[in-house]
Amino acid sequence: MLPELRDIVFLDIETVGCTDQYHTLDERLKTQWARKAAFLKREENSTDEELFYLRSGIYAEFGKIVCIGVGMLYETESGELGLKTKAYCGHNERAMLLTFKEMLEKIDSSSVRLCAHNGKEFDFPFLSRRMLVQNIPLPIALNLSGRKPWETPHLDTMEMWKFGDYKNFTSLDLLAAIFNVPSSKSDMDGSQVNHVYYKEKNLDKIKNYCVSDVVVLTQLYLRLKGLPMMETRNIITA
Repeated sequence: MLPELRDIVFLDIETVGCTDQYHTLDERLKTQWARKAAFLKREENSTDEELFYLRSGIYAEFGKIVCIGVGMLYETESGELGLKTKAYCGHNERAMLLTFKEMLEKIDSSSVRLCAHNGKEFDFPFLSRRMLVQNIPLPIALNLSGRKPWETPHLDTMEMWKFGDYKNFTSLDLLAAIFNVPSSKSDMDGSQVNHVYYKEKNLDKIKNYCVSDVVVLTQLYLRLKGLPMMETRNIITA
């Protein structure tokens, strides 16, 4: 396996609002959400409560993580690339984040690199913020405060695709389509995670979706590096 492919942790997180019952929010949080919603209402004609249900999961201050999917490349006995995946899921966010942190710290912190799609704007800061909220010291891999851009080794497939163009957001699903990577969006998409978690109460469905996104992310990364995609038979889920 190429040295540049070693010690990359491909990851994707799934987030939901901290509650589906807006009226149970602490009054201080309600006040802060009202301020946030005032800006969102310029785009959507909805009440504070409706906006909270629809949008709170994308803000670390009002949301929480319910699943972290990770994957690491390996080399098969025949010399092919494969991927080992694992999902950390649960209703207890703190316990889940602690387990995820322990996994990161078992990898050599001097060489580990995280890779996510739009990770530098969403996944990495969301993970860091939720760890701090849960009173968890940040692992070295996520302790990025004060680092200069060139001191941060992490990878972002959306940034790789931009080639310096910062005008547009390009979704993982769109890139998967143009690179002919099988999509993970057959059963659900990211906008449905809150509903699946709170209404359907189906954490397994979210877990499967999250792991599928990790596979798509890894295949896309390989394509962006000009490398062949992995064979499905070489993808292992723990």
